[in-house]
Amino acid sequence: MSTDKMLEYLVRIMIIFLVNPLHEFAHAWSAHKLGDDTAKQQGRMTISPLAHIDPFGAILLLFCGFGWAKPVPVNPRNFKNPRKGMMLTAIAGPLSNLIVGFVGLVACRLLSGSFLLSKAMYYLGLILYYFVLININLCVFNMLPVPPLDGSRVMTYLLPPKAAFWFMKHERIFYGIVMILMFTGILSIPLSWITGLILNLLDILTNWIPSVL
Repeated sequence: MSTDKMLEYLVRIMIIFLVNPLHEFAHAWSAHKLGDDTAKQQGRMTISPLAHIDPFGAILLLFCGFGWAKPVPVNPRNFKNPRKGMMLTAIAGPLSNLIVGFVGLVACRLLSGSFLLSKAMYYLGLILYYFVLININLCVFNMLPVPPLDGSRVMTYLLPPKAAFWFMKHERIFYGIVMILMFTGILSIPLSWITGLILNLLDILTNWIPSVL
């Protein structure tokens, strides 16, 4: 296995134990702020990886680059506006990945503007690149409008109530389709395209940093 590939797997492990817990914490914290303490009462409003790791989702992320943690429990009846509350709670997770990815890209830009050139700096830059890429991948993947991913909660908020109910009723069918598309590699084509668009946008927002340094 090449050094680059080993570093990529190292970053995926970092994502599993550091970023995925932050993603789930964002869900729990948002639900808490909106009036639902279900996750907090079950010990899920924490960044401890032990509270959030889902074995199957972690294995997928390690070997496929896409995966998930254990979903945070949410009781929409505790929200003043259940549909809106579910949507805001759901979107908090992918948003945390986007923010962490942006911070990682800023760090990568700062590193590229440094005059310290060495093999260690090269590998550190590569780690940051993989870190940014995987976080953006997770953001895009989780925003797919397919149950049980976070994007489905946004979809049900935007759909009329009857259509939203039908959408949720057939959740397992949609989930099975997504799994098939992911394992066959078909899903990676549109996801990679969207990830590329977001990376280009973040690149534009941060490409001034090295020149300033």
